[in-house]
Amino acid sequence: MIAAADFNITRTTHSKLNDINLENIPFGKYFTDHMLEVDYEDGEWKTVEIKPYQPLLMAPSTAALHYGQAIFEGIKAYKNDKGEAYAFRPHDNFKRFNISAERMQMPQVPEEIFMEGMRTLIDLDKNWIPGKEDHSLYIRPFMFSSDELIGVRPSEKYKFMIILSPTGPYYNTPMRIYVEETYVRAVPGGVGYAKAAGNYGAAMYATAEAKKKGYDQVLWTDAYEHKYVQECGTMNVFFIIGNTAITPDLEAGTILAGVTRDSTITMLKELGFNVEERQLSIDDVIDAHKAGILYEVFGTGTAATISYIKELRYKDYVMQFDVERWKTAPEIKNRLNDIRYGKAPDNYGWMYKI
Repeated sequence: MIAAADFNITRTTHSKLNDINLENIPFGKYFTDHMLEVDYEDGEWKTVEIKPYQPLLMAPSTAALHYGQAIFEGIKAYKNDKGEAYAFRPHDNFKRFNISAERMQMPQVPEEIFMEGMRTLIDLDKNWIPGKEDHSLYIRPFMFSSDELIGVRPSEKYKFMIILSPTGPYYNTPMRIYVEETYVRAVPGGVGYAKAAGNYGAAMYATAEAKKKGYDQVLWTDAYEHKYVQECGTMNVFFIIGNTAITPDLEAGTILAGVTRDSTITMLKELGFNVEERQLSIDDVIDAHKAGILYEVFGTGTAATISYIKELRYKDYVMQFDVERWKTAPEIKNRLNDIRYGKAPDNYGWMYKI
């Protein structure tokens, strides 16, 4: 078992924290004083280094730049009223990280490197965790192929890293969503269930086209019929229809198994909803809206947490929602935040003490 004592730790001589105001901070713009870095070579992981945040020196032939062997995760850490730091469900992210690694033909990262490395790094930079509501410390573990060789094959060398970023809300206001029916995010047999970097790069064109139309994000549909809803931008999506909460199922392997998605399902069941994980066609969504029983539509994700959708457009049909009257999504958001910030008991074992 690797412990923090086995890490090579080099502390910064000057904290950037003195130069940044954490009160109103955008998502993903600033990074803490330290980062974790460890190399995989000759079939094994080398010594874990935690050192001042700094640029990487990379050869132009680095394999990840050419063939896209790169994966990542997103986790958040919070601070309670006692000043104690906790991460939200990081073991689930660790498991999903290695599922992504397997799909992308990358080595498994040992739990002691991922979890103990993350804990040690956050503990070193825990003063960077904002204390303001809806603010947190965003944790970004990632891995990429680092062979200095041009050739289409799995790399023999990899680099695993963790960086930290104090952050505010990812989406500040309720969103307008355009239902995409030309471009696709994922297909059965593809890498949609993996948190591969290329998934997000491939989504940018369709998102940009939606923004030209005045929308914030796209709601993806299936690759074959463009009929069944999938993910929404960088989030899983939920529909409250009558007393039932519906979210697309994971069976086809085209949708990321979101940690916040799973947490939301637990909360919805506690609130008395029937929760269905199944295919849902956009036609059924429209029918529910016309019948007056489509009450709420919202996204879930680590970065986005619970994000309200105030408008959903499919072709020329526009569905608008008065989010000020919503009850379910705000209640879930409040319950999750109470657990994250230590205001309510963690009855699920979700919080990991730093």
